[in-house]
Amino acid sequence: MLETMIRCARLDSAAYEQVEHDENATAPAAVIVVLAAIASGIGVAQGGLDSVLFAIVTGLIGWIAYSAIVYFVGTRLFATEATSTSVEELLRTLGFAQAPRLLLVLGFIPVLGVLIALAVFVWIILTTVVAIRQALDFSTGRAIATALVAVIVLVVIQALVLILFGA
Repeated sequence: MLETMIRCARLDSAAYEQVEHDENATAPAAVIVVLAAIASGIGVAQGGLDSVLFAIVTGLIGWIAYSAIVYFVGTRLFATEATSTSVEELLRTLGFAQAPRLLLVLGFIPVLGVLIALAVFVWIILTTVVAIRQALDFSTGRAIATALVAVIVLVVIQALVLILFGA
């Protein structure tokens, strides 16, 4: 799993193809999402156990929701004749795309932590585009468009949930 995580972090298209087709990689993808949430909760939020638990729950929900939205957007709005995927394939590729977030555990380091967080943010954008491109058999342009539309939809849904539940 570690080798595949490193390859995915390095934007290795073949690694994403491997993960996409490996039905046994869904659980490891979930583990990566949880570990990334823990790293973020420790390094960036610098909170207690409540912050880490919140990061885990929101990380898992966000991963599942974003994967489902990407599936819908990618297969309905931007699909080509070559597009063939499932939500499970997107869960796997997008889960492994979160591997660079493990570096957020270093977010507590003064000044360097902010730079690491910024670098990880950009890095996650890149890994997400590659994950979407490989899972949906898209061009990079279609993958970017799918990622952007899916983020917008996710943000709108999150805002509606906050409004409805008064959080």
